[in-house]
Amino acid sequence: MPVAYLVCNFLPAAKGKPALLTHDDVVTMFHEFGHGLHHMLTRVGYPSISGINGVSWDAVELPSQFLENFAWRPEVLSTMARHFETGAPLPAEQQRQLLGSRTFHAGLATMRQLEFALFDFRLHAEYDPARGARIEEILREVRAEVAVFAVPEWNRFPHNFGHIFAGGYAAGYYSYKWAEVLAADAFAAFEEHGVFDRQVAQRFLDAILSAGGSRKALDAFVEFRGRPPDVNALLKQQGLAQ
Repeated sequence: MPVAYLVCNFLPAAKGKPALLTHDDVVTMFHEFGHGLHHMLTRVGYPSISGINGVSWDAVELPSQFLENFAWRPEVLSTMARHFETGAPLPAEQQRQLLGSRTFHAGLATMRQLEFALFDFRLHAEYDPARGARIEEILREVRAEVAVFAVPEWNRFPHNFGHIFAGGYAAGYYSYKWAEVLAADAFAAFEEHGVFDRQVAQRFLDAILSAGGSRKALDAFVEFRGRPPDVNALLKQQGLAQ
């Protein structure tokens, strides 16, 4: 039987008070619990391809980013976003402002992710030992194409881009944005039928959560959605669609 535990970096309770979570904390908890569900609901008997193991790098964040969506739904917030002393629900105006914050600067954030992903792709695809890494040169070209704001000359972003220089995302940073596409499109199926629809949830469990790395991630998605992924679901979710 799979076992999972989440180690969360939440602030501890103050003296005489319960520990309270910000909405960012709640989104984080939902995200990590998505990984937990992916791990615990596996039906694959081989550890190397069960749960989160062996899943394609550009789809391993699908269950986690998918589950984040529930933390932004009014019908979910109404069940848990309450005053810790009175039990009163989150006032409608504050809920409206909270939900509106999700799409604030969404275009800017999207272009920033494209900048990072294109820089990563080009850095690896165009590397030539005779020419050197051309790190600053490639980054300037990418920024000229997609950056919203010009950065100061002294900016040294690559020095701190640990994801591709010190982590496991080399030539794979795009997977963050691609997983958002998969997650938004998968959640759209719930929006079409109601976010608590049991039949849709069962299909998501059977096609994706239980399969682990035992099959291609794209095949699993197509089985659930009935078609390939559609980027328009993410554009709509972020307020960027026409």
